[in-house]
Amino acid sequence: MKITIYLSLVFLLITGISQAQIEYETYRPEKIYPKDIQVGAQQFDKYADLLKGKNVAVLGNQTSMVGDVHLVDFLLSKGVAVKKVMSPEHGFRGNAGAGEHVANGIDTKTGLPIISLYGNHRKPTKADLDSIDVVLFDLQDVGTRFYTYISTLQYLMEACAENNVKLIVLDRPNPNGYFVDGPVLEPKYKSFVGMQSIPIVHGMTVGEYAQMLNGEGWLKDKANCDLTVIPVEGYRHAQLYQLPIKPSPNLPTMEAIHLYPTLCLFEGTVVSIGRGTKKPFELVGHPDLTEFDTIFIPKPIKGVAPHPKLEGKKCKGHVLTTYARKRTTYERKINIYWIATGYFELGGKDNYFTSFFDKLAGTNELRKQIIEGKTEDEIRASWQPKINEFKKIRRKYLLYPDFE
Repeated sequence: MKITIYLSLVFLLITGISQAQIEYETYRPEKIYPKDIQVGAQQFDKYADLLKGKNVAVLGNQTSMVGDVHLVDFLLSKGVAVKKVMSPEHGFRGNAGAGEHVANGIDTKTGLPIISLYGNHRKPTKADLDSIDVVLFDLQDVGTRFYTYISTLQYLMEACAENNVKLIVLDRPNPNGYFVDGPVLEPKYKSFVGMQSIPIVHGMTVGEYAQMLNGEGWLKDKANCDLTVIPVEGYRHAQLYQLPIKPSPNLPTMEAIHLYPTLCLFEGTVVSIGRGTKKPFELVGHPDLTEFDTIFIPKPIKGVAPHPKLEGKKCKGHVLTTYARKRTTYERKINIYWIATGYFELGGKDNYFTSFFDKLAGTNELRKQIIEGKTEDEIRASWQPKINEFKKIRRKYLLYPDFE
């Protein structure tokens, strides 16, 4: 192992200072709160005419709000003929844990049928879209390739194209939209946690990404979806948008959301990232770590973490909340050294990485580079050519001023 990786983490955890603070010293993404902008769903006048006389389906969840009213309730109050609701991972009300089975059902408030688009039924069928003229997509994404809402978006676009149904994306800001980073997915590692050759952090809103899927011919059989995007008013990629509602059960805070692009990679290792605690995606730990500043014990939490990794075991590790709170205004990169240090601290054993790691990374190269003891700079340099290629494509579909 090259000692620079280990020293970087120890220095960071002891002092709270990272190289990113120095590198991006003059970069300050501006903080913006929901009241300062208008998300797509709020701008009803811009999509009302597209819904007149149409049978409508909504793909949404607990984040699909128009002020303090759910989009479905809002549309019904406007006389829109909402016929069906579709839900992604975590369910329509957002109360299912990651990977939990979400069944079809009935929304108790409206009586509308709910079609679950998770598990074995990820793509709407012809029957699902029967009699539907328009689908509204309104989900709060967090800007990473492995957050499954953009995979759900792709399947929806393909289904709409195949069944001649119009799709309207009601856009929302990306809370991690102020940078692009990570390895670009290799086609052989495509899965539901990564369907396209994009970096881990893509720096796009779902509306921009939908345009990319259409424009680059990335949908199945190069289909073209009849797509309209209702952009966010007042948003810029350099802004740190504060989410008014948690996007999923294990991302309850902005600190967790900003740490997610890095900590989700630990899901493909033996290390816990705090699922089954009050701080999911704000902790890292394992029973055998020797360097630690906290101890936590993952326990089952219904609807959040029914079977957390290392359940019932005393994990020694680190609390990253303060780091996230103070440093994400500087940092525009995935923290490779956290993952690498965990590997070497736990003895550099083969079982540190699970088969899921390569799917999350989108390549087997990152795992190999860590095992070989490559430095952070060496690993980053290997990503750069493909990141630069992606940025050229990305630029064509941006709806908002970029961070660069």
